[in-house]
Amino acid sequence: MDRTIPKEVQQRKRRLRLLMWGGGIAGVFALVVAGAVLLRPSVSRGGITLSTVDVGTLEISINASGTVAPAYEEIINSPIDSRVVEVYKKAGDSVQAGQPVLKLDLQTARTDYDKLLDEEQMRMHKFRQLEINNQTKLKDLAMQIRVSEMKLNRMAVELRNEQFLDSLGAGTPDKVREVELNYKVSSLEHEQLCQQYRNEQQVMAAEEQVQRLDLSIFRKSVAEMRRTLEEAQVFAPRAGVLTFLNDQIGVRVAKGEQLATVADLSRFQVKCSIADSYVDRVAQGAKAVVKTGDLRWEGVVNHVVPTSKEGTMEFTVQLATVDDPALRSGLKTDVHVVYGVKDRVMRIANDTYYLGAGKYELFVQTADDRLERREVTLGDSNWDYVEVVSGLREGDRVVVSDMNAYKNNSELKLKD
Repeated sequence: MDRTIPKEVQQRKRRLRLLMWGGGIAGVFALVVAGAVLLRPSVSRGGITLSTVDVGTLEISINASGTVAPAYEEIINSPIDSRVVEVYKKAGDSVQAGQPVLKLDLQTARTDYDKLLDEEQMRMHKFRQLEINNQTKLKDLAMQIRVSEMKLNRMAVELRNEQFLDSLGAGTPDKVREVELNYKVSSLEHEQLCQQYRNEQQVMAAEEQVQRLDLSIFRKSVAEMRRTLEEAQVFAPRAGVLTFLNDQIGVRVAKGEQLATVADLSRFQVKCSIADSYVDRVAQGAKAVVKTGDLRWEGVVNHVVPTSKEGTMEFTVQLATVDDPALRSGLKTDVHVVYGVKDRVMRIANDTYYLGAGKYELFVQTADDRLERREVTLGDSNWDYVEVVSGLREGDRVVVSDMNAYKNNSELKLKD
């Protein structure tokens, strides 16, 4: 037969069931919390780069792209239309000043030069012939003037005699007038000869001057041809390295075509380009730092091209480094040109995260070894540091390496 369970027993069982359910729920919650902690995204301490915010001086710079080139480079062009007949060197060889590099076919050029020499002699003889003809013509006019002068003197004597006879009554006025008229005509003829002599002197002097200038111009052409023949024997203009050489024997080369390039590879410069909106920040003599990978060199801006081309301006940086084996022609570099200085600014290390002044989301290390995302405002920069405008304090440690893989996380666990 059934027996009624006491109320105390029923309450005790109810309390036991509640405790069991509560303990189970608490256990599940604890497991969930533990799992959340264990599954929280984490990053290895050795896989990131941390920079400590400090206060110091910041040399403000702008970035440009550059290409390393020899500080000195000379191109040797062909002075004539010819062909290569001999080659004495090859690209990459070192040469000394005056050392032969290659030889051109000069037979046609020598023939043309000999023709010019013959024509020069002919012009000289023609000029001498002109001088002799002019001297002869002037001597003939001078002799005519002397004869005319003697004739004029004789007629002056006749005129005086007729005037004397007329005063004595032995002559006639008509005779006096006739002699006087003849004297005046002879005087005019003598004056005409003298004027003709002066005119001929001026004309001949001008003609000789023209011929003299023409001969001088022709002689310069001969000298230019002589110099061209000398240059056709291609020699190194100075000590250096042949970075280019047209070494195909028999190949035709046109006048002005490049034959070789001699470069001084002991010193280098960097040819740079930058947006023309920064033209006011690049000045001759400004300090510059050239970087490629972990390599770094210092230099100064030594030339700025005053014109803009397709939205960019060009300038060159002269490197202070000499004979660095890491420097080679054609090496691509980043160039930082200093245009200002700021004192006592908060700063962090510069790295790939920095793309210019503005707001950034950076991970900052907390006291309990977590990384929390924080909005930070950054300002000017140089090759080593970036200015911190707001969002950080001195002593904060900030991740400056690439964190794109965690861009959707607001917090990371830092593990060893």
